Amino acid sequence: MKKLITGDEAVARGAWEAGVKLAAAYPGTPSTEILENLSAFPEVISEWSSNEKVALETAIGASLAGGRAISSMKHVGLNVAADPLFTVSYTGSNAGLVVVVADEPGMFSSQNEQDSRNYAKAAKLPMLEPADSGECLEMTKYAFELSERYDTPVLLRMTTRVCHSKSVVELGERSEKPLAEYKRQGGKYVCVPAVSRKLRVKKEEQFAALAELSESTPLNFAVYNEGSTGVIVSGGCFHYAREVFGESVSYLKLGLTNPLPKKLVSDFCNKMDKVYIIEENDPYLEDFVKTLGIKPIGKDSFPYTGEMTPDVIRKAVFGESLPGVSYDKSKVAPRPPALCSGCPHRGFFYELGRRKDVMVTGDIGCYTLGASAPFNALDAVICMGASLSMGHGAAKLLDREGSNLKVVSLLGDSTFFHTGINSLLNSAYNGGSAVNVILDNRITGMTGHQENPGSGYTVNGESAYAVNIEDVARAFGIKHVRTVDPNNLAEVKAVLDEFIPLDEPSVIITRWPCALKKFSAEDKSEFPGAFTEKYAVDQSKCIGCKLCMKAGCPSLSFDTGKWRAVIDRSGCLGCGVCSQLCPKDAIGKENA
Repeated sequence: MKKLITGDEAVARGAWEAGVKLAAAYPGTPSTEILENLSAFPEVISEWSSNEKVALETAIGASLAGGRAISSMKHVGLNVAADPLFTVSYTGSNAGLVVVVADEPGMFSSQNEQDSRNYAKAAKLPMLEPADSGECLEMTKYAFELSERYDTPVLLRMTTRVCHSKSVVELGERSEKPLAEYKRQGGKYVCVPAVSRKLRVKKEEQFAALAELSESTPLNFAVYNEGSTGVIVSGGCFHYAREVFGESVSYLKLGLTNPLPKKLVSDFCNKMDKVYIIEENDPYLEDFVKTLGIKPIGKDSFPYTGEMTPDVIRKAVFGESLPGVSYDKSKVAPRPPALCSGCPHRGFFYELGRRKDVMVTGDIGCYTLGASAPFNALDAVICMGASLSMGHGAAKLLDREGSNLKVVSLLGDSTFFHTGINSLLNSAYNGGSAVNVILDNRITGMTGHQENPGSGYTVNGESAYAVNIEDVARAFGIKHVRTVDPNNLAEVKAVLDEFIPLDEPSVIITRWPCALKKFSAEDKSEFPGAFTEKYAVDQSKCIGCKLCMKAGCPSLSFDTGKWRAVIDRSGCLGCGVCSQLCPKDAIGKENA
């Protein structure tokens, strides 16, 4: 049967068809949908892990126990999983082990644009790069075979467009794989130095065999057309290039990109007068080709950053763009992202942004928008879980130097369980003075509402123990712990006034569900009135002071003709933050 599906769906389907037994991941755009789709297959044990390191280690354990396993993550998640990744490259696996990483050229929802192909090279892992959904399915299945044939984990590298674009695939049936026999092998899996030194030598032998495979595998192939210009590509760039050049050039399409095929590349380039290398992010292929004594046209002509879409390629090669609609760009109103109407972070950021005597370290999530106007409430964002660690370091230094500047650190509930929990333990252990804030909106918000250890449910919707963040903080020995309603500005102000001057670590938990969340039975019980009310502006009382606009709510606007605030009833979710800002009580509940 043929079906039109995304690359993420295709990877999930390919893993299922390959007989995968266990899948573990942490949600991260653009890889999230892989595990979400795998969780629909009852034959697969699917889990949202607390972070990517744990996800990969879970998959490693399943592989050692004899079942095919897969772990998926976005590119920055691979940084978190790098510790086990480099060592399991030495040990190899028992049953097939596949690690899927989704890079994001252009950084649409990421804090950097790293190229995960460098991980394959550094960790000496075979790497596959699919170009479309059909290849995602087939390469995923092949990755398990490759893993078992060469006793190595296999890295499957994707990019945003490959993950989220759709193409037609041929669906197959599941191939059930019996568990591989488990044998105790200390000389293979116990990586003490004496063992690792032997495995290091074995890795070189294994990689030499893979290099031979790269010369003959059908995943690496040339398409010869008329003319003497060649294009070397991998992944989605294959389709981008074909859209621009058509059959006017020849192509060397690389699907197994670590190790790369020296002879195949040399033979192709020697037949060409001019060779373009089109790749996203780093000059990974280009650097390799240059080691062969070939001078291709690469990053000296194509941008170092962003996606190599057809329009980018066309402009770089031919200096032209396809005709389009012309317009006056100065008349286009900027539309920066904003916290949703009813977002529980709004009230907290309003109060925090008013304080000028604090340094605020933030984190990765919807709440990163607290750095933008009108709140301007964040000073630094680096990576998941870093907020509490950075805040601790800053507070320790400021305290030692006698500074009056205090530190507030914040992150979300899922991010707290990801790596923030370690940072809070460190702060408690080392006696920091930062105020640690966990913005608990009851779900993993930014990536599309995945469950986490605090939500009370697993990826399959099964009931699970919901970790109590207050209990965790108190177990670490932190004395000052408070849970507040972030929509209550007086309550938020009071706890900040109380905790900021303290000379020991403290924890504030803002607890209110995401405005877009599908309520569970527990949510309905705990928050019975949430999002059931509407607010309106009494035009006779409004004086046009615009103080309510400081709430930054997209459902609130200002009519310059009438010089009055206006609430879009269809968007209002009744958080009431704007009403608390109005000095004339002009904003109130409907029918109150």
